[in-house]
Amino acid sequence: MDIKQYLQEKKKIIDIALESYFLKFSIHEDQKEVPPSLLKAIHHSLFSGGKRIRPILCISAYEAVGGRGEKIIPFACAIEMIHTYSLIHDDLPAIDNDDYRRGVPTCHKVFGEALSILAGDGLLTEAFKLMSIPPNDGNEALILELIHEIANASGISGMVGGQVVDIESEGKEVSPLILNYIHTHKTGALIRTSIRVGAKLGGADQETLNAFTHYGEKVGLAFQIIDDILNVEGNFSQLGKSVGTDIVKKKVTFPGLFGLEESKKKAKELIELAIHCLSSFGPEVDPLREIAWFMISREY
Repeated sequence: MDIKQYLQEKKKIIDIALESYFLKFSIHEDQKEVPPSLLKAIHHSLFSGGKRIRPILCISAYEAVGGRGEKIIPFACAIEMIHTYSLIHDDLPAIDNDDYRRGVPTCHKVFGEALSILAGDGLLTEAFKLMSIPPNDGNEALILELIHEIANASGISGMVGGQVVDIESEGKEVSPLILNYIHTHKTGALIRTSIRVGAKLGGADQETLNAFTHYGEKVGLAFQIIDDILNVEGNFSQLGKSVGTDIVKKKVTFPGLFGLEESKKKAKELIELAIHCLSSFGPEVDPLREIAWFMISREY
């Protein structure tokens, strides 16, 4: 399969759905209730060129187990909204103080810190509003279960917790155990859950869900290791953001702890293990296999 074409097609589906969701606030609702400045700040961050890896993994897992139709789209979009909110807040001066994201000035550089915080808050809240729309098929219990899982991966036991330990570890000598905690929570948790949510909504049995979960754990960690490597070896035109910042900020990273070559080896091993987790499946999981291999060669 042509993985680049596949990613572009799925990204377009997500982008159209996200645009449709936020367009209604401009057309159908009183502007006094939804300030235009807030919508502009959200739009700036949400549509600045993200690759939509997390929602695409969600859709791929859903379709791999036989899921059809658009009921996965609200969850895929919500996951991207949560991811974007986290980027807005991570870029703030109080955390990473980044000037660029996805090739454009970060939200706070354009709209100021206060509005950026509120744009992130708005995206996070709207994500749960979108997911909690009552289903037409009467499967409220499953919807509640999926919302609970996404909340767990996004909150203090997942992404937020990992971010806190990342901040607290700056400039310190930490063990590989702490580094692994940071990466598996700050980045890996939402990636893993994106896959699990797609599989669950698609009707996966427990054995399939277990295999997809193990795949997601390994892909999630590999993704962050590769991100660490690109912060050392990449450039602005590739990444759309400043490079070399991890060293300047004394971040805890795999290259910093193990060196570049060992980090590359570890990322490749994780991708191979992730693909091995899918060895009992047929061509229906080819998108998941190809996305994993694509991560090794990614330049963003």
